[in-house]
Amino acid sequence: MIKRIVDFFGDEEHARQRRRLFYLVLVLIVIADFLVPREHAEYPWERLPGWSAVYGFVSCVLLIFVSKFLGHQGGLMRREDYYD
Repeated sequence: MIKRIVDFFGDEEHARQRRRLFYLVLVLIVIADFLVPREHAEYPWERLPGWSAVYGFVSCVLLIFVSKFLGHQGGLMRREDYYD
């Protein structure tokens, strides 16, 4: 059982299935977001369906770009052969 799970997530031949599973989970999360009651939302944008998903995705992408910028500009990243 564990070997099948490891093969599914580590093997390139299962890439299409993984991608389809990922998209299916994303669609189910967005559909589930329409079912959540929103009468107790504190801010107006919290009433928008899908707001949490969009906010989380944008935050993640922004975090990646800021960290890459700081790594390259701040001297945190080194060349691949730095220690050779």
